[in-house]
Amino acid sequence: MATGNRLVSGWVPGEPGGKAVERPSAFIGSYVLGKGFILTPEQAEDLIQRDSRNKDVLFPYLNGEDLNSRPDCSASRWVINFHDWSEEQARSYPEVFAIVERDVKPERLKNNRKVRRERWWQYAERAPKLYQAIGKIDRVLVVTLVSRTVMPITVPTGQIFSHGLGVFASESPAHVALLSSGIHYAWAIARASSLKGDLRYTPSDVYETLPQPTMTKRMEDAGQALNYLRRQIMIDRQLGLTSLYKVFHDPAERDRDVQALRNSHQEIDEAIKHAHGWSDLELTHGFHETRQGTRFLINPALGREVLDRLLELNHVQHEREVALQPHRSHGRGRAAQPIEGAGDNFLF
Repeated sequence: MATGNRLVSGWVPGEPGGKAVERPSAFIGSYVLGKGFILTPEQAEDLIQRDSRNKDVLFPYLNGEDLNSRPDCSASRWVINFHDWSEEQARSYPEVFAIVERDVKPERLKNNRKVRRERWWQYAERAPKLYQAIGKIDRVLVVTLVSRTVMPITVPTGQIFSHGLGVFASESPAHVALLSSGIHYAWAIARASSLKGDLRYTPSDVYETLPQPTMTKRMEDAGQALNYLRRQIMIDRQLGLTSLYKVFHDPAERDRDVQALRNSHQEIDEAIKHAHGWSDLELTHGFHETRQGTRFLINPALGREVLDRLLELNHVQHEREVALQPHRSHGRGRAAQPIEGAGDNFLF
């Protein structure tokens, strides 16, 4: 977790003179807790062939490894999900229930937490608000919480998301742009902790505290272009996100498609810059040595300036939030103090 005071979170400023609006919610996926819930695609297909009702409790199971390593970012496994059902209702799917009773129950009965022992056929953390929030949209933005990439991508709903994923309840290309930007990356590096050299992304410390501009048409266009281009390169080269961005950050890589991807990210940064009203900033990009190795990103000196401006915006937004909705200020954190040493150390 990031240290220091929590920054204010939970809203996005509207147009000048307008009202503040809620930002799309961010969630951590389900904590399944029990290997017996996990199935191969062949096992799931067999259970569905045996009884079509089993589709009610069998879903693709997307985790961080799949998201970052598979060219189509698809789930490699399936998972049993009895939702918030009673044991009686879960038993009405006998073949599937028998698997959980045999392979999950013995271990869960040893768990220190009473609710996990008593409701052993359910996930340890179901994340019901996540699935409620995304129930009416076709795609969502997801990011692996511990990775070097810190790069979100849209994937279909209708699957179970692992607790190793952050899920943003939005399919908007403008949010793809925002969360794929170097501006978001600078904020994430400053606010997140690290784990064995990887960034440990916590939605409450990073996303919910990030000052967000009003979404613009330029952001939408840039996000849509990135979505299309990136997916095409991943399929053509058969690369997952991690491998793709390893190529992206390699100065020796000069192929046209990778250059196009770099140009796409530069356009995204320009779109976010203008959405924030920072037309005075002349963003330049290049290859720079960082604590994560060589990376293609905004000039570090400008990165520090971006971070300073985001911190200032956070203070302003906190003051506006308190003024507009004073009842929400309780328990939502205090105005941020500048991150000590960020100007010297947040990337290097």
